Amino acid sequence: MPDVANNTLIPAARVQLWDTLSNFVSRPWYRWFYNMYIAVEAGRRYGSFYSTTTFTVAVINTAYTFTFNNTFTRADGSDLVYGVYVGTPTSRIYVDNTATYNFQFSAQIAQTGGGKHDVYIWPRVNGVNVDDSATQVSLNGGSGYAAVAAWNFVLNLQAGDYFELVYSANSTSVQIPYVAASAPVPAIPSVILTVTSCVGG
Repeated sequence: MPDVANNTLIPAARVQLWDTLSNFVSRPWYRWFYNMYIAVEAGRRYGSFYSTTTFTVAVINTAYTFTFNNTFTRADGSDLVYGVYVGTPTSRIYVDNTATYNFQFSAQIAQTGGGKHDVYIWPRVNGVNVDDSATQVSLNGGSGYAAVAAWNFVLNLQAGDYFELVYSANSTSVQIPYVAASAPVPAIPSVILTVTSCVGG
């Protein structure tokens, strides 16, 4: 991270913004603008991921991690990531910079059998459950009934830390399905995860 205190000091009042001899921004002001850009860029991190895997519950009341096998892309076709990336195994989302991050996700949960089924979702950091972070989603609409789980976690991570999104259910009649495209609707990822660093984090 740049030394913001020393590199982003505004030039003295006597220093003109524009150099009339070169007809360009003066060197002290150019250096200030450049260092401000570097300081802001150093804290800007993001990544947008999704999965085409259908997740199931093989054993009730057991923790499973969502995995991510795709990255959303920019208009030029490159991956929509900067400093946030999928690791190994692909449930791990790593960050390369110490900051506060907003992890936003959505998952489409479906019933494959009747009755009431409870699904729990929570975050882990470096393999450890985040305290007081789980949420319960209850399904009680019969086979084929679906609900969307979508919320966010704001967490402070150190450079090299990783985040995982974990789920568990009290029934094997639950899945988080990937749904193929069917005109006019595009495909539905089983889970989407968007990560952004918070300004001033």
